[in-house]
Amino acid sequence: MSINTEQFAAANKATVDSLLSVANTALASAERIAALNLNTARAALEDTASGVKTVLEAKDPQAALAAQKALAQPAVEKAVAYSRSVYEISSQTQQELAKMVEAQFGEFQKSIANMVDLAAKSAPAGSEGAVAAVQSAIAAANSAFGNMNAIAKQFSDAAQKNIAAAMKQGK
Repeated sequence: MSINTEQFAAANKATVDSLLSVANTALASAERIAALNLNTARAALEDTASGVKTVLEAKDPQAALAAQKALAQPAVEKAVAYSRSVYEISSQTQQELAKMVEAQFGEFQKSIANMVDLAAKSAPAGSEGAVAAVQSAIAAANSAFGNMNAIAKQFSDAAQKNIAAAMKQGK
């Protein structure tokens, strides 16, 4: 069985394209998290300055305590909103990466199936058992990937439901 130069070049290009897609997705996610962190830090600084000013302008200790209590609830709400945003970004990134892995595995399956077919056609007589064993191994790997993918999806769905429930309680 021989692989020609064009097939090899196409496989290398596909690999590089896949790696670039994963890297770009990861960088886009990191960029979104960084922007969220900067905006959150800026808002926290502004809120702190405003809160200190409000407490300092209080006429008596009771007014200062009331001002501090009034600042606590928005801070909790903002922390919950920040956590929700981080979760959403992470979840979207995970979904995008999972789609890429599925697509790449699908392409890998096609390539392997083509190679096995080519090997079967050019195999010497009497090697049908070996070809069948390879095909069986590929079928088992496909089944294992499908099961793993289903379990990962169930886990992800359960985690999303739990986080959604926790976010509702936080409101």
